[in-house]
Parts: sequence; structure tokens; C-alpha cells
Amino acid sequence: MICKILSISLLFWGVQECSSHECVDPLVSSLYANSFLASSRYNFLYSANFAKLYGSSGWSPSPRDSQPWLQIDLKRKYRIQAIATQGTFNSYDWVTKYTLLYGDRPDAWTPYVMKGGNSTMPGNWNYHQVKRNVFHYAFTAKHIRLLPLGWNTENGGKIGVRLEVFGCAYDSYVMQMNGDDSVAYMFPGKRFRTLQDHFAVNFKTLEQDGLLLHSEGVQGDILTLELRKGRLVLTIGLGSSTVNQVDGRTTMTVGNILDDQHWHYVTIKRYGRQVNFTVDAHTETAISKGDFTYIDLDTQVGLIEPNVPHLPEVPNFRGCLENVFINGINFVVNAIISSSYLVFFFSQKKMHYACRDILWKPMTFAGPNNYLQVPGFFRKPRMFVKFKFRSWDYTGLLMFTRFADELGALELGLSEGQVNVTLFQPGKKKLQFAAGYRLNDGFWHTVDVAARDNLLSITIDEEEGSPLKITNPFTVRTGDRYFFGGCPKTNNTIRKCETKLNHFHGCMQQIFIDNEPVDIDIILQRRWGRYAELLLGTCGITDRCTPNPCEHEGRCIQSWDDFICLCENTGYKGEVCHMSVYKESCEAYRLTGKSWSGNYTIDPDLSGPLKPFEVYCTMKSDKAWTIVMHDRIDGIKVTGSTVDRPYIGDVNYWNASWDDVTALANTSMYCEQWIDYSCYKSRIHNTANERPYSFWIGRNNESHEYWGGAFPESGKCGCAINQTCTDARFHCNCDADYRQWYSDKGYLMWKDHLPVRKVVVGDTNRTGSKAHISLGPLRCHGDRSIWNTISFTKPTYIEFPTFRPGSTVDISFHFKTYRPHGVFLENSDDWLRNFIRIELNTTQNLVFIFMVGDGILNVTLRSPVPLNDNEWHFVQAELNVKLARIKVDYQPWAVRRFPGQTLVTMEFSHPLLVGAANRTLWPFLGCLRGLRMNGVTLDLEGKANEEQGIRRNCTGQCLNATIPCRNAAQCIEGYAAYTCDCGNTAFDGFYCHKDIGAYFEIGSWLRYNIRKKPTTNEEWWANWLDPHYHNFSLGYNDTSDEIEFSFSTFQTPAVLLYISSFVHDYMAVILKKDGTLDMRYRLGLITHKYQLSFRNLADGYPHYVNITRHNRTIRTQVLWELVEVDVHIVTPLSLSLTPSEVGDIDYEIQRHNSPGLVGCISGVRYNIYAPLKTLFRPNETEPPVTVQGFVSESNCGAFPPVHGYVPWEADHWFTSIGETTYPRIVVIAAVILLFIGLYSIYIYLYRYKGSYHTNEPKNFLESPGGSSSRPLTGTLEKKRFPEIEEDFRSD
Repeated sequence: MICKILSISLLFWGVQECSSHECVDPLVSSLYANSFLASSRYNFLYSANFAKLYGSSGWSPSPRDSQPWLQIDLKRKYRIQAIATQGTFNSYDWVTKYTLLYGDRPDAWTPYVMKGGNSTMPGNWNYHQVKRNVFHYAFTAKHIRLLPLGWNTENGGKIGVRLEVFGCAYDSYVMQMNGDDSVAYMFPGKRFRTLQDHFAVNFKTLEQDGLLLHSEGVQGDILTLELRKGRLVLTIGLGSSTVNQVDGRTTMTVGNILDDQHWHYVTIKRYGRQVNFTVDAHTETAISKGDFTYIDLDTQVGLIEPNVPHLPEVPNFRGCLENVFINGINFVVNAIISSSYLVFFFSQKKMHYACRDILWKPMTFAGPNNYLQVPGFFRKPRMFVKFKFRSWDYTGLLMFTRFADELGALELGLSEGQVNVTLFQPGKKKLQFAAGYRLNDGFWHTVDVAARDNLLSITIDEEEGSPLKITNPFTVRTGDRYFFGGCPKTNNTIRKCETKLNHFHGCMQQIFIDNEPVDIDIILQRRWGRYAELLLGTCGITDRCTPNPCEHEGRCIQSWDDFICLCENTGYKGEVCHMSVYKESCEAYRLTGKSWSGNYTIDPDLSGPLKPFEVYCTMKSDKAWTIVMHDRIDGIKVTGSTVDRPYIGDVNYWNASWDDVTALANTSMYCEQWIDYSCYKSRIHNTANERPYSFWIGRNNESHEYWGGAFPESGKCGCAINQTCTDARFHCNCDADYRQWYSDKGYLMWKDHLPVRKVVVGDTNRTGSKAHISLGPLRCHGDRSIWNTISFTKPTYIEFPTFRPGSTVDISFHFKTYRPHGVFLENSDDWLRNFIRIELNTTQNLVFIFMVGDGILNVTLRSPVPLNDNEWHFVQAELNVKLARIKVDYQPWAVRRFPGQTLVTMEFSHPLLVGAANRTLWPFLGCLRGLRMNGVTLDLEGKANEEQGIRRNCTGQCLNATIPCRNAAQCIEGYAAYTCDCGNTAFDGFYCHKDIGAYFEIGSWLRYNIRKKPTTNEEWWANWLDPHYHNFSLGYNDTSDEIEFSFSTFQTPAVLLYISSFVHDYMAVILKKDGTLDMRYRLGLITHKYQLSFRNLADGYPHYVNITRHNRTIRTQVLWELVEVDVHIVTPLSLSLTPSEVGDIDYEIQRHNSPGLVGCISGVRYNIYAPLKTLFRPNETEPPVTVQGFVSESNCGAFPPVHGYVPWEADHWFTSIGETTYPRIVVIAAVILLFIGLYSIYIYLYRYKGSYHTNEPKNFLESPGGSSSRPLTGTLEKKRFPEIEEDFRSD
């Protein structure tokens, strides 16, 4: 059991706080029925006293209750930590959202405000599950009120509440301060000297200014806590001296609009120079100025007596203080017992130890249609209206009243921070004037309006000396209704409230009508007035700009329920001024297309805390140099320095702080800085094992003894490396100590030591000794953050330290992958109640998923193109209190905006995972590059581990494939593996290495339709006018063609390939009777012939043919022979193998087509069309292939493909290498020889089986080509063949 006893020896009253557990006791379950009160009830079974957690019923208000509430009297004051709610038992009744009010009295309330300024708390989603809300700071209260704001309406649902409040007993000791009295605690021994302190005080007040605590010391130590314009200011000093010009005072400011008559909880904790200052839930941390760690205070601490000469303009505090602790001593308890250590200073009144609240009735105008209607005295010739208001809004209706006898109306409105007075008169022009200045600052302001005939005056903030008056002729007869905050929606045209102003949002109090105070409770009880969407008895105004949500010194402007950030002249942009408008380096500018050298502004940490600064960028074609100048460019002349009292030259870089320049060097790939030490009898290095005379200081304040041109930490100069030193006995020219000028100079190139921060010179005090130091600008190029790349080749992930972004996060990275899904990164807490995740959900959906305070939400970017195309894509994501958004490449942002007052809490506990999620895994396979989070680059390459499947760079398997894809197939990257896309080839197999061939018997042929003829009338007419119309519309490329195939036969003549067009132009490859090969084409009336080979190719061996056309030039290859001719080919209609269609084929070609090809053709490809592959490997239901006769699939006698060498460590079939290797090799060799023998017999017999089997060509084993694939030739002999003369005779 934990027990804290406040003993008499420590001047405590003897209060004892004991608890057997933490402060989470249930406070409602033990209360009696008289502790529950509600605005109404549905019936007896739904009374307020049934609203206990896990009860058998619940509270429900009357359906006619427009503003229901449930109130609980806890009977004493408690410290409250959490609340839990349920719906009504076994029903459809539950509350989905609500507001919680608390207070010491049942008529004065304080709204609980969550982080972000939101007072709407999440409720339940069914009747039985418990929704627990833990308060982000504990508060003290005796009364609790719950206001339902939303509830279930499905299936006849209504408001239903069961609740429990958790906390512990709280002992409250209070004193009332009236401003003209004070009390001080006298330190025992008249001295107060401590290393650490803990001060705590609770207060509430209506005053903007007042001194709470003050104490001083003779050595300049000071401790002051005061209210200053509604903000709490702490001044602490650990020692100051005007003689030595030492100012050790540190000032910290926390909170705003603290003059709201609500309890505020203040804690000051100090250890040495570190100070934590907390008001409610907002904590500021600072390191106090000076070099001292103890605070020395004299005599006393407390509320000082009036007219202290040190603080003549600070009024004493006026309000209530509760439980003031000074290092464990309860200040108030000592006052109650009249301790001898306390000194009291009174005026005429006695000290009160109870908080006498001022009976004021504040009200909050918080809804979109709020208003308050109160009665007034009818037809009086004088009008007096007075009230107080506070607001953040620029515009809004303050008060409206319509005069009697239709004499007009008076309107008071808030506009641009002023009170605009508008007087309406029938038949006359309205009168308008304004008073006040910046009245929308959140503080209380008083408006006093007096009017009679021909005179109207208005006074702001009771400045009686300068009221604003208007003396135009008009008549005043007061009406019987006054409207505050807005006009109700009504059809009543008599004495109707009419205005063009928005509804007022803010607080009002102390309303006087005709010098009579308006008692809201009595007026509403007697139904003399009406209201809507008001919170009575409380002022719920919240300062959303304290602490400032705008980053990088952005200016915050707020309204009642939202804020905006003005980012002008900050160098940042976005909803909270988080994103930098500049690039991180000159290299980044170069990559965006900036090619001209000049001054650029860079921001090395982007959204980080460092400010942008200007540098000079020298742009090259392959790199960009970043140059930062400083104040030592012109050099330093040094004399009179010694090793004990050296000269220290600080280097100040232009436009940049030391942190800025360090960040630039840290993110660069390479940096250098020229340094030149010129000496005249001035040494650099001392004798061995002694401190050097001169050195320089770089990053991390580390000193370095090596100089330009030397290796890091070598202790040498560049001449020692080049062996050019003046005296070979020394490592530097200057160490020779000659009476003449020498220099040691060169570039410092070790990036981790740069930039140079200081230069220290220590040997210039001898006669004639002197030195001159020159330091060049810092020059860097490259950007590690852009090119930091890894590849995930296995399902795995990388761990980084837990990401702690605060309330705003931005993430950017490049990726490429072939996988349709995968998680890029995730960070979460232990229960996955707080997390962020970015993942590729489908091939086209990029998703940013998060749970940061209001359930699981996501924003999804739907890309019009697949993102798993194995190309680099750039992803950017951002999350703040205003919105979440994500984008990829140059596509527009996908945005999810949040409602006002949204809370964003990113408090993670697990490590940051890159490459997978914590529980769902969904691993990412592919490449990641340049991962940044809140401007910080994560070192991906530093986490590379080949065994775990994390590889440096992004090479994948395609670049170094053991067996590459064959026949111009496309390699599809798999990083851990790869596949070959054979789609645009005529081959098949894993490596696209298998021929797809066909054996043609006598009279058989195959036709592949490339284009269909026009079918509609319009197409037919267009084709008749322009035969090329249809093909042109299809986008056919008529500038280049490529044809390749292999064939083997003994039969001649034969037409191997025939390509025809709509207009009967054609191109054909013919095997003539003598076995030579011709290419023929016809354009118009003339037929052209070219002989491609003079050899007899009808020898049964496979022969490879390639025809490539570019514009009018055709290059052909038959085995080793190259031929170039000039032709022009028209758009094709169809492609035919061994054509035999009489009538559609030119007669000259038909003569060579009898009896046709009897043999084998394989690997046929015309551009992207592969007829044989389409026939035997169709990928559509109706392939455009027509076959006549018997055409069977065959590999045309090709040898099995010869694969590349596979290393044993990459061979999955490999087992091990040991002492039994030799017998295994013998067995394997025997098996291989047996297989070759059987295969030879098989080939020999199989070729003569006829067409029933494969119809392979004969005598293949003796073929010099060895395969129907593309021949592996060395240097090809290029020949130019003459065109064959036209001959109409038969060959």
C-alpha cells in the first residue's frame, strides 16, 4: 500500500492520502438515487438513477427534450481520470457522441476539452460494449454533467446512457485572494538553497493579470509566477549580475485565456538548469540561462505585499488558490493553522479559506443556429443594454432588437474585430458606425449601449472617457424582445429578428436590459424567453492557437471551431506550414530540370526544424556542386600565438547556421574544402606525443591534425603523401621551420569531418614568426537521401527506431515492384490502437491507413495505370490535424479532410517496420529508394543483409541472370527470381528458348490475318477513296518491319512466306527449283526480284532467315550472308506460310507453289505477330489463323537448348561436395552417355516415321547449323547483290 503522510514536522496539517491502487476507483456505482438528476426522463423505467454501468436499464430523456442532460452529484471532490459509457440494456438506445461538463457547483460548469480543442467525446456503437475515454489530464470536480450530442436512430433507437466515472478522493484546501491582501512563507533558517524543486498550485480567476508567487535572492536568483493577459508566465533565474553583465533569467509562457473562472492545474519541476512548466495538459521544457544549478532565495516566497519596489506594475492575484505546494509543503494548510512560518498582509478584510464564486451566469453560443431571446420593457423612451462577450470569430450578431410602433431596429454586430452599430429607420437610410479594435482576441469585452431620441452612445470596455456617440435625428421606443447571438427561424413577421450577419459563436455573461440584470434561470423557468443550442452556466471557449499548431513560425489565426496557418515568408507551406517549399540540395534541383548555375535556396532536412538557407549551385551535366561561402575566404594573418594561448579563428558560414551546414555535408555524397597554411618560421606539428601547434576543428567539435591532401587522422600534410616535402624528415613543409615562406595546402575530403568550424594556430610568438591561413568554401555534390536504395528479394522487413512525429508526419520514397500488393512501412503501438501504414493494396490502389485518435481511417489513391509495372514511382504522404493525403508521381493528391477540432495522437511504441506490417505482414518485394520521414533520411543501405533478402541497390536478377532470356524476350524482374515474357517472340519456354515449329505435308498451308477488311459502308467508301485509310486509322507502322524464321526441306520449289495487302501488293520469300532463295515483291504493276542466297538450301538442314526493313532499305540475312536492297512495302493484309490459294495469290508466285513446301518451318515472326505460336499456343478464343491440310507441331529437329553455366551455389539441385565426389561423377557421366546414345537412336528413327509423328527433316545431325535458332556467328560478311532482271519464264 502506498501512503503519503503530510507530517507536522514538515509543517503539514496532518493530511493523509492513502491508496491501495492507482487513482481509478469507480465513483458512480456506490451512489444513491438522490445523486442523479436529469433534464427529463422517457418514463419511470428510464430515470436518471438507472444510469449506472452494467445496470439493468439506463437513462433516456423525453423525446420532447430539445437539450437533454444527465447530472451526477459525487457528494465530495474527486480527482477524475476516466469515464466509461454503455447504452440502455438490451435495446437500440445508445449515445454515439457527447460533451462532458464538470465543476464544484451544479450551476457553474467547465467543459472537458481534448487535445486539439475538441470537446466532443466518442461514444458507443452498440448497447452492451463499454466505451472508455481516458482524460489526457486529470481534473477535480464534485459534479458531472453529460450532454448527448448524437445517438443511434436505427430500429427506433433513442438516447440511452449507462456510465461510470473513475478517479480517487481529493482533499481540497482553498484560500480566497482579493488583490489587496497577501501571504508569504518564511523559509526555515531564512535561506532557501536547492538543486531540485517541485511547485504545484491550482487557481481560478476572472482577472487577466495577477502575481501568484514571487521570491528573490541577493545573488540575482529569482522565481516569479504571474498571470499576464490571461497567460501564465514563469520567470526563473539561477544567478544574475549587472556588474559582470550576466543575465541568468529565463522566461516561459504557457496557456491562454486562463481568466475563465475554471480551475487550472500548474506544476513546476526543476532539476538543476532543466525546468518543466505545465499548465493543465500543456508542458514546456527549457534550460535556464547561466552556469549555475542551485537556486538561492532569501527570506520568503509567496504572494508579495503591495507596492514592492521590484514589481511596481504587477497587481496581486485576485481569485482562488487551491493546494499550493512548495517542495512538499502545503502553503494553504499552513495558512489555515496560522503557522509561525507564514506572514500575512491584510487590508480591511479577513482571509477566507473558501472559494466564493462570483454568481455570474456565463453561456456558450456553440451551435450553427444558436440564439437567446430575453424580454424587455415595452415602449420606453430610453434604452440601456450592457453585456460582456468573448470570441475568436471575425463576424457575428451580438444583439438585435426591434423598436415599438415600427420605428425601426437596432443591430450590434461583430465585424473584423469591431462592434458595428446599425440603426434601421423606415423610409430612411440606415445609420452605421463602428467602435472598438481587435475585440475578437478571446478576452472578455464589455459593450454598453445607451439610446434616446436623437442620441445613441456606445462604450467599449468601460472606457467612459471616450464613448462613441451619434446624434442624427431618430426616435427610440423600446421593444419587448432582445435577441443575442443570432435570430431564430420563424415565420412571425411581427417584431421579427432579421439580420444578414452570421450567428455569433463565443461566450456572453452579465447581460443588463434597461439597467436590470437578466437572470437566465428565472427567465427560462417562467418561460419569458427562449434559446437554442446554448450551453448555460459555462464558457466553452478554447484557444486552438496555444500551443501554436503552425510549424516553422507560421502564424495561427483561429475561429470558434477551427484555425488556419499563415505560412507567408516562412519558407514552408501546407495546412500547418510543415512542408518545405524548397528542394533539399542542388542535386535535387538538377534532377527537376534546373540546368543553370546560380543562387538557390535549399532545405537539407526539408520539413525538419532547420531553416532553409541560400547557397550557390554549379550545375553540371552529371552532378551539381553546392557551394557555401563563409567569412574566412580572404584568409587570416596570425602573429603572437603560443601553444598554450593559441589563436582560434571561428568560421561563420553565410546565410546558414552551423547545424544547417552540417546537415548539408551529412546528406551529400562527397564534400571537400580547400585549406592553405602558409608559414614563415611557424610550425604545424610539435614533437612526438605532444599537442600540435596548429590544427583545425570540424564536425562534432573534434580536432584534427591532418591537413589538406593527407589521409584522415594521419597527422600529415599533403606533401608527405606526394613525397614533395621541403625537408624529408618532416611530414609538412612548415615543420622544417625555415625563415622563408612555405605552405601546406590541399583539399580536405573526408566528408564526416567537414565542414571546418575553427582553425587553431599556436606557433607565431617567436621573432619573425607568422602564419597566414586561407580556407576555401565548402563544396559538396550528390545527395545520399535520393540514392539510398535497397531491394527486398524475400519476405522480410527492416526495423528502425520508433518514429515519434508529434502531431504531423510527412513520408516520401521511391519504389518499384512487380508484385500486386505489399506494405511499404508501418509503425504502431503495442495494441495496434495507434498506427500508420502505407501499402500497395492492389495493382492500382495506393493506401495510407492510420489510427491516430478517431478510429481506423484511410485515404486511397486510385491510379489510372498499374503501379506494379517495375518502374520507379515517387510516393508522398502527409498527415496532420487538418487532413491526410497521399500522391504518386505527378498524379493529383488523394485527400481526406478532417472535421474541425480533430485530435491527432501519434504515440508509437513498436519499432518502425519497413517492408512489411507488424501483424498482417503482406511483405513488399521490390526496390525502395530515398525514404524520408519528417525530413529525416532513413539509411536503408545500412540495413542491407543478403542472407535475409535485403540487397543494396536495385539490380534484381535480370541484370545478372545466370541464364538470360533468349530471343529478345523481355525479362520481368522478380528480385528474388525472374521470368521471361515471350509474348512478342515466336518462342516458348521459361527462357523463351524453345522453338515453336510446324511440319507441313503436301498441299497444306497456314494463313494469319493481320487486318480485317472494312465492313461498314463508311469504311468501304473510305477504303475505295484511299486504300490505305483503314490501315492508317489503325496506326500501322509502315516505316519498319522485321521478319525471321527457320526452315528445312528437301522439296523444291516452295513459297515459304507470303505477305499481301488490300491492293494486291505483296512480298514473298521463295525457294526456287535449284534450292536458291529469292525475295520478290510487287508495287503496282512492276515485280521486283532479289536473290538472297546462291546456295542450295533444300538440303534438309535448318536455315535461318532474317529480313529487316527500315524505310526504303531492307537488310536480309540467310545464314552468314547479308544483303541490302531499296524497296517500299505497303501495309499488309495477311501473312501466309506455303500459300496455295489460287486467285488471291499473284500468278508469278503461284508457279513456285506446286507442290508446295514439304518440310518444317519454325520461329516465324513478323513484327509482333507469331503465326505458329498463335496456332499452337492460342491466347484467345478465335485466333486469326486459318489452316488447310495437315500441319503438325514440331521442333524441326533442333537440339535441346544449351543453357549458360549455373554456379553450384545457385543450383537448387546441387547437394554437396565431399570425398565421394569421384564415384558420383562416374555414375553421372555414364548416365549422360547412355542418354546421348538413346537420344541419337530416337532421332534417327523418329525422322523416318512420316507425318503421323513429327515429320522431322532428315540428316539433321550432320547440319552445320546445329539448331533452327538464330546462328551464333562471329563477323558477318556483308554483300551487295544486284537486282535480278525481270524474267517471265519459268525457273
